Amino acid sequence: MSVIPNTHVPISVQSSTSAFLGQPNKLSTAFRARNVWIPAKKSGICKCVATPSVEKTAYTTKVARNTNIGKLQAGYLFPEIARRKAAHLLKYPDAQVISLGIGDTTEPIPEVITSAMAKKAYALSTLEGYSGYGAEQGEKPLRAAICSAYYADLGIEQGDVFVSDGAKCDISRLQVVFGSNVTIAVQDPSYPAYVDSSVIMGQTGQYQKDVEKFSNIEYMRCTPENGFFPDLSTVSRTDIIFFCSPNNPTGAAASREQLTQLVQFAKKNGSIIVYDSAYAMYMSDDYPKSIFEIPGAKEVAIETASFSKYAGFTGVRLGWTVVPKELLFSDGFPVAKDFNRIVCTCFNGASNISQAGGLACLSLEGLEAMQEVIGFYKENTNIIMETFDSLGFKVYGGKNAPYVWVHFPGQSSWDVFSEILEKTHVVTTPGSGFGPGGEGFVRVSAFGHRDNVVEACRRFKQLYK
Repeated sequence: MSVIPNTHVPISVQSSTSAFLGQPNKLSTAFRARNVWIPAKKSGICKCVATPSVEKTAYTTKVARNTNIGKLQAGYLFPEIARRKAAHLLKYPDAQVISLGIGDTTEPIPEVITSAMAKKAYALSTLEGYSGYGAEQGEKPLRAAICSAYYADLGIEQGDVFVSDGAKCDISRLQVVFGSNVTIAVQDPSYPAYVDSSVIMGQTGQYQKDVEKFSNIEYMRCTPENGFFPDLSTVSRTDIIFFCSPNNPTGAAASREQLTQLVQFAKKNGSIIVYDSAYAMYMSDDYPKSIFEIPGAKEVAIETASFSKYAGFTGVRLGWTVVPKELLFSDGFPVAKDFNRIVCTCFNGASNISQAGGLACLSLEGLEAMQEVIGFYKENTNIIMETFDSLGFKVYGGKNAPYVWVHFPGQSSWDVFSEILEKTHVVTTPGSGFGPGGEGFVRVSAFGHRDNVVEACRRFKQLYK
C-alpha cells in the first residue's frame, strides 16, 4: 500500500523491550503480538502484519445454577413489556407513547398521607423522634388500625396481622414457609407471581410447551362462560390454592356464594387458600372484601393486601398479610409461627416512614382521600369500557377492579398487543402473559392520567372503527 513518508504505520512486535523494529520478520511467535506505531521508511513502502486475535474466556465458578429458575419461560411478564416499549421508542423516538399496561398508579398520593410521612421523616433527624429497627411484624398502632378498618367483627386480632413491604413480597415469603414439597392451584388466568414463585421454589415440573403450562400445577380455568369462577368439581386436590378477588387480570369479583364454595372446597381437601385482596376497595358490588367474611375461613385461609393501589404506594411499598392463629399445619403447628420465623429471618420490617403513611391512610381523612383516588381510577375504567363496548368488543371486568379485560377471539394476545402498540403507540398487556386461559384477551389498565386515558381511547376508536 502507499503511504506518506514520515507518517506512522503499525507493525506487530513481541514486546517493547525485545522487538527488532527494523526486522519484524524475526519476531518470536512464542510471545503474544501487539500493535505499536513506528516511523515509516522514506521509501513509502511498508509491510502489513496481521495481529493474532486473542479470545477471552470468562471465568466461571463451580456453583451450579438453580435448575428451577432455569425452568422459567423468558422474562417476567412486565419487564418484557417494558423491553418491548423501549424498543418501540427507539423505532419511533417522537411517538407519544401511552402506557395502560403495567398496573402502576399515576396520581399523586393525598397530602394527608404524605404530610404524615414527611413529619415522620423530619422526626428522625431529632433525638426525640429517631427510631431504628422496629418490630418485623410492624408497628402495633398500624396493625391495630388495619384490624379496625378492614376486619372489624371478623375475629381478626392485631397479632394475626403482619405488616410488610407489599403483597407481592409476602407471596414469596409464604412460598418459603410452604417449601418445595407442596402442590398448588392457581386461577387461569392469574397474576404471574404465583406461578413463577412456585417454579422457583421447585414445586412444579417442567414447562409443557404444547399446553403452555407447568406440570404439577392445577390450572383452574376461569372464563366468561363460568363467570370467571372455576368449576371446583373438576379441580384436583392441592395443598395450596392461590385465589385473587377482584381478579387480576380479569377484573372479576367472587360473590359470597362462590367464596363459600371455595372455603368448603379447601376444608374438604385440607388445603390452604392464599387470598389476594389487593383490589378489594375497588368493588362496587356487595361482594365480600375479605375471605374472612366467610364462615370457617380462618381455619383454611391467609389473606394478603396492599396500600399500593389504594393510596398510590407502588413506590412507597407497604402492605400486610393476615395469618389467623386458627390456621394449623397437618401436625397441629400454627402456620403463623412459621411465617413469623421467616419474616424475622428474611425481613427487617417495613420502613417506619412508610408505616407512618399507612397509619395516616387509615385515619378518617385518609380513608376518604383514598376513596377519592380509587374513584378517579374507576372513572377511567368506565371510559375504557365504554370505548370498547362502542366498538363491538366483548368487555369484562372494570366494575369491581381497575382492569378491563377485552376479548379478541381467534387472535394471539401478543399479536394484538403488538398491533395496538405499533398503530396507536399505546401499551397494553397481553392476556396470555397471565396463563393459557388469557390467550385471545388483552388487559387494559385504568391507571393513567385522565388526558392520557381519553387520548388512548381516541386512538383505539381510530384503529378499530
